[in-house]
Amino acid sequence: MPVSLKKGQKVSLTKGNPGLKNVVVGIGWDINAFDTGGDFDLDAAAFCLTDSGRVSDSNDFVFYGNLVHPSGAVQHMGDNLTGAGDGDDEQIKINLSKIPANITKIAFTVTIYDAEARRQNFGQVSNAFVRIFNEVTGEEILRYDLGEDFSIETAVVFGELYKNGDEWKFNAIGSGYQGGLAALCNSYGVDVE
Repeated sequence: MPVSLKKGQKVSLTKGNPGLKNVVVGIGWDINAFDTGGDFDLDAAAFCLTDSGRVSDSNDFVFYGNLVHPSGAVQHMGDNLTGAGDGDDEQIKINLSKIPANITKIAFTVTIYDAEARRQNFGQVSNAFVRIFNEVTGEEILRYDLGEDFSIETAVVFGELYKNGDEWKFNAIGSGYQGGLAALCNSYGVDVE
């Protein structure tokens, strides 16, 4: 039975799952009933961070434009342009055994593509969630439903996978940002062109 997290709650992924190596981070959302006249394109990303809380290299930013981390530890499974249908809208595969030693945290974020031009924000998104499941067995380990109502934010940090001693843990963050992907990149030290 998966652990259902609340904002700010932390849980160990590996403690109760010895030998766990391959996990999938699934992220999903629905668009509210009212229409802004344009499609919603939400984009999941993973920022692979050092102890400084920043990336050491632009390749530590894994997203639709850079699908695989050089280590092979983090792989984005591709961009979903509509968010239609049930279940995960985007997935990021993680191989815990391949994560480079200098990377101690992976932040999972979702941004709204072209949000300002389309006058869109997370107040128009519902049922957003992040879940982690064992890639081998398909068993869901944890789930965090973002019940928060973000009215003006265009980017949200859903949660972080982080190393604590020999364990990998997950922290349900749920904090919103204005300024979309550029604001997140700035915060995590990624140069934006």
